[in-house]
Amino acid sequence: MPEWTDKDERQYEHIKDSQLDDGKPEDEAKEVAARTVNKRRREEGRTPNQTTQGTGNPNTPLEDRTVDELQNRAAELNIEGRSKLKKAELVEAIRQAS
Repeated sequence: MPEWTDKDERQYEHIKDSQLDDGKPEDEAKEVAARTVNKRRREEGRTPNQTTQGTGNPNTPLEDRTVDELQNRAAELNIEGRSKLKKAELVEAIRQAS
């Protein structure tokens, strides 16, 4: 599983502290914080641990992946101008670079 970034850790600590300030038990505060950070990571396509289609599974067709996932893959392949490409253009660029 990919490691959390420093930003992920800071977000986790902030959410955990906020939950504790609201009177939640520490176990619950940790769980809420971890789930929140992991949800953001999934939405950004930075974690493969999801059960729904199009969310990090390398066998998922490119057309079924999210734009964030495609942009992450394009970054891995060092595709220039990827942030300006539309979804169909990202798919084509990834296919050509792979």
